[in-house]
Amino acid sequence: MHFNHYGGEAARLGAELANLDALPTPDDLASLLAAHGIARRLLTHPEAREVWDWSRRLAVCFGPSALDDRCRAVNDLLADASSRPHISLHDGHPHLHYSALDANAVAHIRAVTAAGLAYVVCFAGADRLGRCARVQCGLAFVDTSRNGRRLYCTVRCANNDAVARHRRRAARA
Repeated sequence: MHFNHYGGEAARLGAELANLDALPTPDDLASLLAAHGIARRLLTHPEAREVWDWSRRLAVCFGPSALDDRCRAVNDLLADASSRPHISLHDGHPHLHYSALDANAVAHIRAVTAAGLAYVVCFAGADRLGRCARVQCGLAFVDTSRNGRRLYCTVRCANNDAVARHRRRAARA
């Protein structure tokens, strides 16, 4: 499945933020944001706390959910991340930026991740915002597979789960 930068990459950032299991440091967040192409990534400790709080809200959008519940959750994020999208020509080609030019880093992260999740729900399918089926894992992920039937966050989790199922069957036999 082909996702544009703002849809797929922003949604993948949303998944990684949703997978944070502890309050990140500004340096941890800077590395994560850089990996997803976010230019405004220098955060203070209070801003890192705001991103942590946002990440807990993003987490609700992943995993099995009725379509209307998922849309409501993403709409709540969009409402709280509202900014003024605009068309940018900074690279010579028109494309959308989802936060205002003067938005601070946290506002930008909120706008981009909310828009990314909305993009996936509207143009790829709400069920592509998944949670790993491996019981010991449960990480959030964005299903970018061609057929949209991915169940695991990584091939490693899929293989570990398959080995565990095989061992359980072998032990019963």
